[in-house]
Amino acid sequence: MVKVTISLEAEVLQFLDRFANGNRSSYINSLLSHQRLQALETEMITALLKDAEDKDYLEEVALWDSAVRDGIDAAD
Repeated sequence: MVKVTISLEAEVLQFLDRFANGNRSSYINSLLSHQRLQALETEMITALLKDAEDKDYLEEVALWDSAVRDGIDAAD
């Protein structure tokens, strides 16, 4: 873990102390981890929506989908 120093407004620090149950670092890590996951989810959804609008990409996927149904089983 990396130790950092940050500046907080007094009201924000009061809020943090009210909800952190004595462990500011853990609480901030939890909040930022949750925010990071939300950001990644948003990025993934954006990329998938972009792919869904890309005609060339969809044609390529359709070609691969047809290859999957060729009867060749990779497990054999």
